[in-house]
Amino acid sequence: METKNIMIVGVGGQGTLLTSRILGGITIHAGYDVKLSEVHGMAQRGGSVVTFVRYGDKVAEPIVEEGCADVLIAFERLEALRYAHYLKKDGVIIANDQRIDPMPVVIGAAEYPQNILEELAKEYKVISVDAMAEAKKLGNPRVFNVIVLGIAAQHMDFSKEDWLTVIEKTVKPKTVEINKKAFEAGYAM
Repeated sequence: METKNIMIVGVGGQGTLLTSRILGGITIHAGYDVKLSEVHGMAQRGGSVVTFVRYGDKVAEPIVEEGCADVLIAFERLEALRYAHYLKKDGVIIANDQRIDPMPVVIGAAEYPQNILEELAKEYKVISVDAMAEAKKLGNPRVFNVIVLGIAAQHMDFSKEDWLTVIEKTVKPKTVEINKKAFEAGYAM
């Protein structure tokens, strides 16, 4: 199998690292070689968090090069814009339609760009979802990342049952059921 390149981008506290652990787990579960690389930035202070997940028969290095990502999972609009250039021509952006103002916007030194997802859709295949609203319907806003992952899973090579097995092994025991519900909600979209 040719190496697949997935990027997960978000803001500190959005579950980027948990999502990458689930993604790493599903690739190992399927018997692939996998390499993960996490770039935390100012994760604790709401800064950008980037995770590269590469899997295939044999993966040499963990970093995804610009123009090579098959799937870009973005937990926030501006992060989708910031990393869209990593996507390959036939790749897909799965974007949570949420706005989190970075510090330059908060202090008034910059403006938050308008119509980000609409602009990205002119150049890329973009699947947008208000995963936070969906997570609130499930009763737990913290599982929005797993809803987004459920949508992204439709663009990868693993069965729904395998995803659910790996989620069960990866998340905290008390959160297994809500995370499975969140994944199924995203997978059904």
